Amino acid sequence: MRPLEDIRIIAVEQYGAGPFGSVHLADLGAEVIKIEEPLSGGDVGRYVPPYNHGEDSLFFETFNRGKRSLSLDLATPAGRSVFDDLVRSADAVYSNLRGDVPAKIGITYAQLEHLNPAIVCCSLTGFGMTGPRASQPGYDYILQGLAGWMELTGEPGGPPTKSGLSLVDYSGGFVAAISLLAGVHAARRDGVGMDCDVSLFDTAIGMLTYPAAWHLNEGFTPARTHHSAHPSLVPFQVFPTADGWIVVGCAKEKFWQRLVAALALPSLSDPRFATFASRRAHASELLGLLDKTFATRDTAFWLALLEPAGVPCGPVNDVAEALRDPHTLARSMVVDTSHPHYGTVRQVASPVRVGSMPPSYRRAPRRGEDLSYVAELLGYDESRVESLRAGGAFG
Repeated sequence: MRPLEDIRIIAVEQYGAGPFGSVHLADLGAEVIKIEEPLSGGDVGRYVPPYNHGEDSLFFETFNRGKRSLSLDLATPAGRSVFDDLVRSADAVYSNLRGDVPAKIGITYAQLEHLNPAIVCCSLTGFGMTGPRASQPGYDYILQGLAGWMELTGEPGGPPTKSGLSLVDYSGGFVAAISLLAGVHAARRDGVGMDCDVSLFDTAIGMLTYPAAWHLNEGFTPARTHHSAHPSLVPFQVFPTADGWIVVGCAKEKFWQRLVAALALPSLSDPRFATFASRRAHASELLGLLDKTFATRDTAFWLALLEPAGVPCGPVNDVAEALRDPHTLARSMVVDTSHPHYGTVRQVASPVRVGSMPPSYRRAPRRGEDLSYVAELLGYDESRVESLRAGGAFG
């Protein structure tokens, strides 16, 4: 069995952050039954351009592979009765909605424990279910601004800059997945479920890590650095080469010594560059020297020189280069699924690896395609399904 095959998750999720968290659980074998609101057309991720066709999109495929889909109108008594039956047999109800919405639609632990005392209600929201911003919608870009990320990103003197990826959303998804698994573990041990109040805001603030500790304890003011330099370790940044860019990082003294030996420049043996502290104090002189040196040859030359010498380094790839990197392929990080419209869909695999069993991947579900599966799971006969359909349960 795959690691999570004995876990059933009812997912009231949409778009990016929530589905990103649960897709890794599905890859590990969890049964994720995705509830899609029929009147609005289900998860908005189905319609994200530019690579979309009807209710299919490559965006949706990325975040929803391996899941099941049930169109269900929770606002109708019939739809709610199906949801309640699912809760009785589930380990967790997982959602990513605005902070005040879980209580409004009745999916918190206090509202579901009568159905299943061990149910775990994991809510990933923009700002959490408490606090002055709880009822505000939260999106990745907004959180990057609020949490100080944009102010820290980019070249000194430039405009505030977002990350090239939606890292608050993705990090929030991982935090939610960890919270859900911890909750399920505790519920199975103790027989009592709980709420997991997870937010993108908390995630973004939590990821300020050591710059936050430096500020809170020593008044440190984080600032942008030229060429994405590390705030304290020198050299640890990108350098322009004759045909691109290279990242070189000396996070330990031994790496600096290896760099000095590999470059064979007498000027690097200057006592001003002998230690972490002195290199930081004389960063402008040292980095100017390294800038001029790396600019004389192409990236491939420097990689061929520094990698065998044991100096941490790497090229600045574009996405295409990253996806065809030999290590990407060797680690099986590009996987295929079969899709009725797209044919073969290639996408990146989950980085979560548990044990030696290779993961298996299945395409994302078409909207509502798993009604028969859920009906059988819940023991509904055809007359019960038709009665529910007449009551508007499925839209």
